[in-house]
This record gives sequence, structure tokens and C-alpha cells, in this order.
Amino acid sequence: MWTVVVLAVAALTAHTAVNARYWLRRPPRRPTTVRPAVAVLLPVRDEAERVAPCLRALLAQEGVPRLSIVVLDDGSTDGTGEVVRRVADGDSRVCLVRGAALPPGWLGKPYACHQLASLASAADVLVFVDADVVLAPDAVAAAVALLDAARVDLLSPYPRIVATGLGGRLVQPLLQWSWLTFLPLRAMERSPRPSLAAAGGQFLVVTREGYRRAGGHAAVRDRVLEDIELARAVKRTGGRVALADGSRIAECRMYGSWRELRDGYAKSLWAAFGSPAGAAAVVLLLFLLYLAPLTSLGLPALAGYGLGVAGRVVAARATGGRAWPDALAHPVSIVLFGYLVARSYATRGRLFWKGRRI
Repeated sequence: MWTVVVLAVAALTAHTAVNARYWLRRPPRRPTTVRPAVAVLLPVRDEAERVAPCLRALLAQEGVPRLSIVVLDDGSTDGTGEVVRRVADGDSRVCLVRGAALPPGWLGKPYACHQLASLASAADVLVFVDADVVLAPDAVAAAVALLDAARVDLLSPYPRIVATGLGGRLVQPLLQWSWLTFLPLRAMERSPRPSLAAAGGQFLVVTREGYRRAGGHAAVRDRVLEDIELARAVKRTGGRVALADGSRIAECRMYGSWRELRDGYAKSLWAAFGSPAGAAAVVLLLFLLYLAPLTSLGLPALAGYGLGVAGRVVAARATGGRAWPDALAHPVSIVLFGYLVARSYATRGRLFWKGRRI
């Protein structure tokens, strides 16, 4: 039994390496100028402490002569709008609007993004950015150039995740590791199957036509993981989707404490699985692959552990993450992930996020 398990882990680690070395797309390093009209769309709700670095970085973008920035203040009560006005300082590229009341049947972020896209009707390319993301000066130009070069309708350049605290360093690197390990990237691009799609809403680039054809955020109005569901909608309507390593051009600090991370994962992890049974099957598989060999003696335990750590190191180096010593705690990361999945189902329907029930 242990031989089969260790061979499976070896195959997955090899897949991680192949994805990272050959199939993971990366933005161009040389400066480029893009011609399409590009609208950067920034939804904010109580982001007074985060929005300033994000907006300053957007104002510093280079190589996008037809750039506009639309910021939607979604009912903030902490002075977010005032911070945006102060940072924009009258720059004509920035438009700040107050979001409308949330209609029945919609979740907050999809509705904010829907309004933003409607306000940017003249743009050829839409770039959705979260307030906790800080872009390099060439980020938008490089992402739009890669969108065109890859000939896709939606591109998701994953930012470098700035993980702080022990909990963050244990859990957050699992995001990039998971899709590099289990998702065949080029097969995902070629396949028309909506189920074979992934995306991250922190930094998302989509053509206006692809967005319109997919039904925009109206098609995912009640989805917690609206980013993944939008990617699936693009595929469902004949479009193509690609992932990219955006660690050179973007960084994201999602959570500042273990409590924020725990609640953030709780609000969305349940939506990543088709059912509790599906979630249990995934967690049990991860436990079998990365924990069970440790209960044996000798070579299987050493080989299984070493291969798991190697996969984490490959994923970290490919996506700008911290490899050492964090990867050495990979089994602990898997245990914490299992706990967060269980907690997500246990709190489903009882959790509030920024004052709204999820």
C-alpha cells in the first residue's frame, strides 16, 4: 500500500514541476505598450487602511495610454471614499462612484463588479483588482499583453501572496501549490469543460467581449467564489481561460491575522466543493497522500514526506513564495486545511463578512 501512495505523491510532485517549468504562463519582462482601452475596476468596502497603496500603484501604471480607473465605494463606513479622493488628488483617470443598494439575490462583490463593468462600457479590456493588491508599474500592460499573446478571453495572473504569522505561512501557500499540483494548466486552457477552470479574483483580466458573452457578473450574482464561477461562465460560452504567475507584477496581503484568515477561508471554502461528501473525499485524499505515509516506518515515511516538501518548494519558487523553512511543515499545512474545510461547513450560513451575511 505504501509503495502505491508514495508513487502517487511522486507523480503529483513531478506534475507540479512540469506545470511550473513548462506550462505556467508568465507576463513579459520587457516594457510594453498596449493599445486597447483598459479600465481598471476597484471595488472597495471598508478598505480605508488598504486602498491607498493599491490606488497609488494604479496611478503609477506605465504603457497603458488609454487607461481609466473606476473605484466603487460599496457602502463603506470607515472613510474609504475620502482616502480615495485624497490619493487620486483630482487625477482625471480616476472615477469614484457610490455603489447602489444591494438588490435581492445578489452577493456584495458580484454586484459591485457588475456596477463597475457597466460604468466602463467604453473599455476593450476590464481589469478587476482587489484593494489588498499592489501592482508593479508595468503590471496592467504586461497582463493585457499576455492576455493577447495567449489568445484567451480571461486571464488570472496570481499575485505573490504576502503571508504573515504562523497560520498564514502554513495555509496560504497551499493555494498556488494546489493548482500547480492537481490542475493540468495547458489542458485547462484547451478544454471547453467549465469544471476545468480556475481563477483568482484579486487580479483578473478579461476582454469586454468575453465578459459580455459570459453574462458578466450577473451570471454569477449569488456565487461566493464569483471569480471561479466567472471563469466557468466564460468557458461555458465558448471562451478560453488561462492562469499565469503574476508574482513579479503583483503582490497581495489578504489577511493580517489568524482570525481574519480563519473567517476568510470559512466564508468561501465550502463553495469550492460540490458537496460535503466531495469536500470530505478531497480532505481524506490529501490525508492519505501526505499524512498517512508518516505513520509507517522507514523509507515510505521518509520518501512520502520528502516528496511532499519538494512539491511545496517547487510551487513556492515558481510563484514568488517562501520555500524555506515553511515547506518543511507541509503535513501540518494539510491538517490545518482540513480543519478550515470542516469549520467552513460548520459555520455556513452563520458567518458575516464586512457586515453582510454570507
